[in-house]
Amino acid sequence: MSWSIFWRISPVAMAELEKDRLLTLRQEIDRIDTEILRLLSERGRLTQAVAECKEAAGSTQFYHPDREAEILRRVMAENPGPFSAAHVGMIFREIISAGLALEQPLQVAYLGPAGTFSQLAAEKHFGHAACFQPTSNIAEIFRQTDSGATQFGVVPVENSTEGAVNQTLDLMLDYPLQICGEVELRIVHNLVASIPRSAIRRVHVHYQTRAQCRQWLAQNLPTVELCDAPSNAEAAQRAAADPEGAAISTLAAAAHAGLQVLVKGIEDNPENSTRFWVIGKISTRSTGADKTSIVVGGAHRAGSLHALLAPFAAAGISLTRIESRPARSARWQYVFYLDFLGHQQDSGVQDALQILQEQAAFLRVLGSYPKAVY
Repeated sequence: MSWSIFWRISPVAMAELEKDRLLTLRQEIDRIDTEILRLLSERGRLTQAVAECKEAAGSTQFYHPDREAEILRRVMAENPGPFSAAHVGMIFREIISAGLALEQPLQVAYLGPAGTFSQLAAEKHFGHAACFQPTSNIAEIFRQTDSGATQFGVVPVENSTEGAVNQTLDLMLDYPLQICGEVELRIVHNLVASIPRSAIRRVHVHYQTRAQCRQWLAQNLPTVELCDAPSNAEAAQRAAADPEGAAISTLAAAAHAGLQVLVKGIEDNPENSTRFWVIGKISTRSTGADKTSIVVGGAHRAGSLHALLAPFAAAGISLTRIESRPARSARWQYVFYLDFLGHQQDSGVQDALQILQEQAAFLRVLGSYPKAVY
């Protein structure tokens, strides 16, 4: 069509052409949706067949985080667009989650009540088809997972602003559980209330959240009373019952409590993130993109920490975190929590751990697990 003919088309005719084009596009989307549904059903039947094979072989382990991580990394790497790799990962996470529910619904404990960052982390890792059990404290997550009341637990281990969650580190020594996954979650804090900002006299807030919003609170609400709450979700519930109260919480917790969002994103560090461990009773195989976490204690003498770290340097293994905690066996002695890249099944890691075992006063491998995918 020449430009002269194009410009002679009336506005009414152009509108009809666009209407026809829109109808054609929608029909094509409907066709693709039907094909997606057919493929999802086919995938579901294959998942059921896999479950039957496992059962026939006597396997009781239906959940394989290493296999999931490999699937997610592959589809994200093969993603041609226009969806982002992270969005593709989230879509396939839910497909995998629904497939697992066909085999055996997973029971997962997290720090509740509903609407906490721990719940968001659990949903990000397991998808929404899992059965999530809120608990009142981190110790209860360990207890439920150890007793078999839930198969897995999701516990916070460190924040990029405030550092380690010491209770989680200590409890890892109290229970014979394995770390079998990790989740990294961007943390966004919001000021929420059912009253105007000018009427706020108290802010209900979790102690770590308060620390992560310290500067914002000092600059914007310098005279309000800060009231401790055991979680961000509980803070929202308390604010809902307080005629002069507000809270710092997630959007989900605010909606659940019937509160309005007054200010979004009040965390001092715009890159504020929290890392969570997935704990359970299973081990994972090497995927080529893994982490290992250990706790180790050295002899109480000069150079002991250097001796503990030397095998990793010699093997070219990259340490990603070092955290010290007081040893419970003796005063003024410490154990060290180390995270490093690699899997305990990898030959280089095996050699380093063997040398460490010979030198250390105490060594426990807490788990090897796939690195967070997105």
